[in-house]
Amino acid sequence: MRLLLIRHGQTPANVLGELDTAVPGPGLTELGQQQAAAVPAALAGERITSIYASQLVRTQHTAVPLARVRGELERVVLPGIHEIEAGDLEGRSDEVAVRRYMETVWAWGSGELDARMPGAGDGHDFYGRFDTDLARIAAEHDQDATVAVFSHGAAIRVWTAGRARNIEPEFAGRKHLDNTGIVILVGSPSDGWNMESFAGQPVGGAGLEDPTAHDVTGE
Repeated sequence: MRLLLIRHGQTPANVLGELDTAVPGPGLTELGQQQAAAVPAALAGERITSIYASQLVRTQHTAVPLARVRGELERVVLPGIHEIEAGDLEGRSDEVAVRRYMETVWAWGSGELDARMPGAGDGHDFYGRFDTDLARIAAEHDQDATVAVFSHGAAIRVWTAGRARNIEPEFAGRKHLDNTGIVILVGSPSDGWNMESFAGQPVGGAGLEDPTAHDVTGE
């Protein structure tokens, strides 16, 4: 299976540098809407079988233009591919909170799954829910299918770090994933995953970047 992991478009929290992970979360900024609108053209060459989004509205809004262009495809909302919960750090943008959040999630990406987010879950919880959703997706498609999965910055980077067999765990931590950046993996839950590409820029190119944003989960 060919798995397109697409980060959502920009949100107000991405601009302010806030840890905003709770459901349903904010919608998109004006730039975020422009980024979402660029997704269909960027994926015009992909034979997409299905479109999935998380429970957070920002992924669902980002998926709308693609679903509209591929009129026969509906957006399916899944319960486990949402952003890594910030717990007691939710809503904070200070350096201490952001560092604690990122240190915890990168510990998971390096295999330290017992590390726990303050007031929230550990790495076992995160990989368990994300893997469960991908197993459901794989069960619904044949091995040649291509699926678009709209998820979140930290979630995509950490899951890729922990599950892609052909990269070092530190790779995803060194790579930025801007809003609507895409990570492509091939494989299956049973056979494992290989990362094919990591495109960290917005799908519409550098013109849709916001260099002034304090995007803590994508940097």
